[in-house]
Amino acid sequence: MESSTSSTIVIEVKEELHEPLIDLEGFLKGDEAATVSAAKLIREACTTHGLFQVINHGVDPDILNATEVGLYPFFNLPMSRKLSIHKKVDELRGYSNIAHADRFSDMLTFKEMINTLEYHFKGETDSEVADYFKNVVGDDFVETGWVFQKFCEAMRNLSMKIFKLLAISLDFEDTFNCEKFFEDGFAFLRSFYYPVCSDSSKTIGSTSPPPHRDPTSLTILHQGQISRLEVFSNEKWYYVKPQPGALVINIGDSLMALTNGIYKSCLHRHVAISDKNRISFAYFINPRKDKLVSPIEELITREGSKKYSDFKWEDFSYFTQRIDRVDTTTIERFMKFLALSDTK
Repeated sequence: MESSTSSTIVIEVKEELHEPLIDLEGFLKGDEAATVSAAKLIREACTTHGLFQVINHGVDPDILNATEVGLYPFFNLPMSRKLSIHKKVDELRGYSNIAHADRFSDMLTFKEMINTLEYHFKGETDSEVADYFKNVVGDDFVETGWVFQKFCEAMRNLSMKIFKLLAISLDFEDTFNCEKFFEDGFAFLRSFYYPVCSDSSKTIGSTSPPPHRDPTSLTILHQGQISRLEVFSNEKWYYVKPQPGALVINIGDSLMALTNGIYKSCLHRHVAISDKNRISFAYFINPRKDKLVSPIEELITREGSKKYSDFKWEDFSYFTQRIDRVDTTTIERFMKFLALSDTK
């Protein structure tokens, strides 16, 4: 085990990814030169491996800190209490103490997980997440619920800015179209607790769940200061070094389809660590469930052909949850599944 700094632990001896660390301050202030520079870095990352980090992103660091602090009490609850909100197979929300246990049972778990929400960008209430904590997790987590309500709102606002910058990086004539496509979308938040792992060779991690690409459009990850995220690029694995105050952004399969394959869905994995507890949060952004995901016509024209069939997110989600699984070639199998379905 190699320690690159006193606060950052890196699993095994691997090379650092050196993905762009993009300062959003100038872009958020409307600085044209800073925007052009940021867009160029994003394009380089997204056409290569699909991941970058952002700083000065406008998210209050107190909110990020509070989310982490707020969930330790939940994961320290008696197992019987946590299992009272156990995640069902056909639902996104709920607690799970064995990641993907219904599919991978030959190894020990190395993490606990709570899916705390679906957060709708144009929901009927402004307390959707807070209500979930109060009504499902319990009255003793009301304050935590409001922390996560603010966290999800902040992530939603940041995601819209990222979508605008992605559109600029793709040289769209109308950069607002990308934001508009997702403005009535939704996200779900997964909170992961990684306890001390005494035998990492027998844990679910680098092989189970396997290396995968997120089927969603965009993921915003708050990973803390312990590196366990690895990205596959140029035929080898690299670790992603946490940067103070940064959030990790990675492209998912649905956005890769929207860009007609120009931007790459990030192939990544999470590895086990032996001597530190850790909490991280992944915020997965999707279009409205019944909205058609179709490669953008402007990009089809540039590429000369349409590389992905049209689909709805609800159908892709059902495919990954009930028919198949998420791994390195999920969207390719989904495309074949759609083609076979059309012939019946």
